[in-house]
This record gives sequence, structure tokens and C-alpha cells, in this order.
Amino acid sequence: MINERVKKIIDDLEMFDEDIDKYEYIVDIGKNAPDLEENLKKDEFLVHGCTSKVWLIPQLIDGKLNFKADSNSVIVKGLVTILVSIFQNLYIDDILNFNNTELEKLNLTEIISPTRQNGVYHMLNKIRHYAEVYKEGV
Repeated sequence: MINERVKKIIDDLEMFDEDIDKYEYIVDIGKNAPDLEENLKKDEFLVHGCTSKVWLIPQLIDGKLNFKADSNSVIVKGLVTILVSIFQNLYIDDILNFNNTELEKLNLTEIISPTRQNGVYHMLNKIRHYAEVYKEGV
């Protein structure tokens, strides 16, 4: 299921020939993503290692992890929204067993700066961390 979600995003990005158009597509995703309620923007939900502020909030519903996310940067909000769309509503083991190198197929290195790439890495680690925490608690 995760691979299918990654493939859909790849297909969406491949609609554009130029990297700037792909970048603008990610920005549009960020602009159209819902804002997080202010009372949820707590330090405990911040993703450390990102240059922008990124909040990633987990919730376990019927054994599946769900996420709410936001950022103070529209491009980063687009990136975290993409990641949430990949990992949303999945069983913990599905998240933990996913090989993050599959995400390299998105070719984000061609679209976003190394600093933003580092931020994506930290967002992925936070998602995995939440899965590990919930697995221990289940």
C-alpha cells in the first residue's frame, strides 16, 4: 500500500517536465493543506533538525497511525503533507517495515535544496519514531 502511494506521487510529479514546476506543485500542496489548530502547535510535536518549524502529531486509531501536520513554510508544509499522505492510516508494522529508500524514487533531490532534503529525513525519522513508540505501548 505504501509503495502504491509513493507511485501515485511519482506519477503526479512526472506530469511536470521542469523541476521548477514540480517545486510549485509541492508549494500548491502546502497552500491547500489544512492549517493545524494553534493549540496543537506544541514543542513536543516539533520535528527537530528542520530549518522551518514542522509539527507532526500522531494519533492511534483502531491500531493504525494517523497524522496531522503543519509548518511555518509553505514548501515544507507541502513536503510534510506528501509524507503524511504516504504514511496516513497505516498499521504500525507497515510503517516500521517500509524501506525509506523507496522514497528516493520521488527524486526530491532534484527539486528541493539539501537543507530541505535534510528536513524530509528528519520528518521521516519522526514518523518512524512515533511508530516505534506506539508499538512499544501496544
